[in-house]
Amino acid sequence: MHWITRFSAFFSAALAMILLSPSLQSFSPAAAIRSSHPYADEFKPQQNSDYSSFRESPMFRNAEQCRSSGEDSGVCNPNLVHVAITLDIDYLRGSIAAVNSILQHSMCPQSVFFHFLVSSESQNLESLIRSTFPKLTNLKIYYFAPETVQSLISSSVRQALEQPLNYARNYLADLLEPCVKRVIYLDSDLVVVDDIVKLWKTGLGQRTIGAPEYCHANFTKYFTGGFWSDKRFNGTFKGRNPCYFNTGVMVIDLKKWRQFRFTKRIEKWMEIQKIERIYELGSLPPFLLVFAGHVAPISHRWNQHGLGGDNVRGSCRDLHSGPVSLLHWSGSGKPWLRLDSKLPCPLDTLWAPYDLYKHSH
Repeated sequence: MHWITRFSAFFSAALAMILLSPSLQSFSPAAAIRSSHPYADEFKPQQNSDYSSFRESPMFRNAEQCRSSGEDSGVCNPNLVHVAITLDIDYLRGSIAAVNSILQHSMCPQSVFFHFLVSSESQNLESLIRSTFPKLTNLKIYYFAPETVQSLISSSVRQALEQPLNYARNYLADLLEPCVKRVIYLDSDLVVVDDIVKLWKTGLGQRTIGAPEYCHANFTKYFTGGFWSDKRFNGTFKGRNPCYFNTGVMVIDLKKWRQFRFTKRIEKWMEIQKIERIYELGSLPPFLLVFAGHVAPISHRWNQHGLGGDNVRGSCRDLHSGPVSLLHWSGSGKPWLRLDSKLPCPLDTLWAPYDLYKHSH
């Protein structure tokens, strides 16, 4: 665990430099800044990458105060923290780094249950996860059939946003066991640098989902001019005070989700999109249409997002001001591709200590 201590010191120093330097300013999370990376267009997910060889994760174990009394009841154990994350060959390296970061920063890592979502029935991904994390017993693989959503997906500004697995978050209430009443959904391009239980304990009040909101962002840009000019749609947000939020980090009350059938509501907007073309981005706008203005606000420290730049060039970004519990490389630039290219962005080095890919060091 000595590398964790060294990394923590490095991270603190880097964060202090970023926050104190006047030349490193924070940007609107929804706005794409001009590229500051000379080869940003080269950083595209690589098909058929050989991600079959990962190092075994560092050891982890629960602290004494984590031990629960009573007989273990598997996934239905009420003492568990539930985390859902996708496993896709192009982003597998990111998913494994995310899991590693959660385990290394958790006081009770053996009390975290990972729900892995896959769109292939191959056993290779499960075998890889179990060999990389041999001490991780609280996990389950869930098959998400692409045909569930394939016919509802519209073209987007980036091909990666059109992949069916990107929409699996819409179906968590159906995929996970009924006894799982709450789940944290996380994207594959992030690392957690704080104890995940703090996010888990976030109060949602009467809301179904919780996420960091960004009310200063230009909300209108997420929908087309046709949406805002059409009387059938432009009253959707009336009385809701909608704000942008990133769907890559969400705390979801699955009991409420099931009760109010939110999957069907999202699917309805996707059906409208196929006919009317009311937005350009992938899975985000339907979430905004259903939940914006009805989101339990979570501290921005839990989604320092946009580190992957915009959806086209993947330019380098700086951290937003404030404390950090989660670093998120949303956007087209991914840290593992930029690091391998030997042309990383400055903040990509904060992702590297969690990378378990054998050929990356």
